Amino acid sequence: MFFEVLTISKYLTFISSFAFVGLLLAMSTLTLNTEGTLSTNSLALRRKASVIGLIWFLSSGTFLIATLAEILGVGFTDALDTTTIRSFVSQVTIGRYLLAQTLVAFVVGYLILRLKRVIPSLVLLVISLVVITAPALESHSASGGSHALAIGSMLLHVAGLTLWVGGLFALMFLAPEDRRIALPRFSVMALWAAIVVVLSGLINAWARLNFREAWDTTYARVIILKTIVTGVLLFMGYLHRKNLSLREKIDWRSLTRLITAEVALMAAVTAIGIWLSLNASPDRVVESEIPAAPTFTRILWAYEPDVFFIGVLVLAVALYIKGVVVLKKRGDAWPVGRTVAFALGIAGIDFATSGGLGVYAMYSFEYHMIAHMTLGMIAPIGLVLGAPVTLALRTLPQGRTPTESGPRAILVALLHSRIGVLFTNPIVALALFDGSLFVLYFTDLFGTLMSSHAGHLLMNVHFILAGFLFFMIIIGVDPSPRRIHHLVRIVMLFAAMAIHAFFSISLLATTTLIDKGFYSSQNIPWLGSGILDDQRAGGSVSWAMGEIPIILALIATFILWMRDDAKETRRIDRNEERKAAMGEPDELAQYNEYLRSLSTREEK
Repeated sequence: MFFEVLTISKYLTFISSFAFVGLLLAMSTLTLNTEGTLSTNSLALRRKASVIGLIWFLSSGTFLIATLAEILGVGFTDALDTTTIRSFVSQVTIGRYLLAQTLVAFVVGYLILRLKRVIPSLVLLVISLVVITAPALESHSASGGSHALAIGSMLLHVAGLTLWVGGLFALMFLAPEDRRIALPRFSVMALWAAIVVVLSGLINAWARLNFREAWDTTYARVIILKTIVTGVLLFMGYLHRKNLSLREKIDWRSLTRLITAEVALMAAVTAIGIWLSLNASPDRVVESEIPAAPTFTRILWAYEPDVFFIGVLVLAVALYIKGVVVLKKRGDAWPVGRTVAFALGIAGIDFATSGGLGVYAMYSFEYHMIAHMTLGMIAPIGLVLGAPVTLALRTLPQGRTPTESGPRAILVALLHSRIGVLFTNPIVALALFDGSLFVLYFTDLFGTLMSSHAGHLLMNVHFILAGFLFFMIIIGVDPSPRRIHHLVRIVMLFAAMAIHAFFSISLLATTTLIDKGFYSSQNIPWLGSGILDDQRAGGSVSWAMGEIPIILALIATFILWMRDDAKETRRIDRNEERKAAMGEPDELAQYNEYLRSLSTREEK
């Protein structure tokens, strides 16, 4: 009876969350909108989504209690003790994730009734997707095999499955006329989501399973069954795209029946996945080995793939290349230097997360700081100079109708939204870029984040985003909600240099460890004179590596300032030449005439 409650509650949690995300997806991107305002049919979906959100909230709460009961080895009713539940959600990581998911399910289910525009719908969609994937960080799959491979692949697997299954559920709720409009866009998204689901599932199985011992187990047979059903779903997706290519000759009634069968198979695949997650798998035993003492060659060639970052980087590169190809086909030019800069930025992130820096950052604070500087100060410069926002604005499609706000219009609206204006404020950007260093490294936050994969991932994402935001304001060529004068940019750079130097000196002067014992618990034989000296070496790295990018950005800012002044001078000269050719007085003559008129008025 207890296992049935655990299974059913987890299944309902996933199915309801998938359907909720699917309805948000339909409201924000699949159906038509009118200049960013949700259509009448989309507004009608809000109540259905709210009911599904309530089911998500109740099933998630039930699953939380059932998970606690499983951990304690007691019955469901025995786990309803208030003190025990409070300890579970405050001290156990999976308890925190499940509590967050339960609370967010309640909040988004309430807020969705008040949605009227596309951008808030997208915000709720992202929040929902994050809380659905978060428990995967502590899932059973995350505990076996290669840690980074298993966790990263499971995160991508759940995210892709949510969008794929959710979109299919949403198609069932749409009116026939909306379904015809939504299908072409969903077909493209479903193809990418299916690729992510299949590849991440294969990577996860390879990372965890001992194939020599697994083939004769029930677990392996269920995986084979899931693979077969997934293959059938991919074939159905192929039929979708084939039918859509017929355009006006589409048999919509047959296509609707195909979608219904696909939804039923998706529900079955989800049930199989739930069974797999609740049963022990014949995991491959992989002992974590401390890498040999770092040398230039070892750092250069060491590689432990972080599948989450690799997946995100591959997607970013694919979208960037697609944008460049679209421009080339249109006959427009795109500077090769921007593409090279973007590629170098992507390579820097990969080297600092999966490459040698990412490997040794887990065993030495000095190399952690090198990886931090790469993620926060070097790689973002390449990304910014690659001008990805400009490329997106030039290649994203317009609306499907003259009144619809398409992807390009939504991106423009986001850039000029209150959030965009807030984050491009120089003080806010500087606080995130440099001020966050003191919060992270001089509180218990650093040790807490380093002790979990989720914390480490969150920290790296923060470094990248904060660095990108800062350098976009300073040397970016992308459009920004704020026009910041070059003098203000120079002041920001000098402030960043001073703050970063003070942080590095403070780190050099530390007499206690700031990692809450994380690095000492690794028992690293090659660390040399000790953990504290390694920490101070990290301070030296921070000072040396932190100042160079800022100085380069300072030089670039001076160059950009001179170029802008030169452009303005040429504009004034052209304007004066045009007026002279037309026999009109130039600006200086107009000003002198104005002074003469004032003098004449005073004499009168």
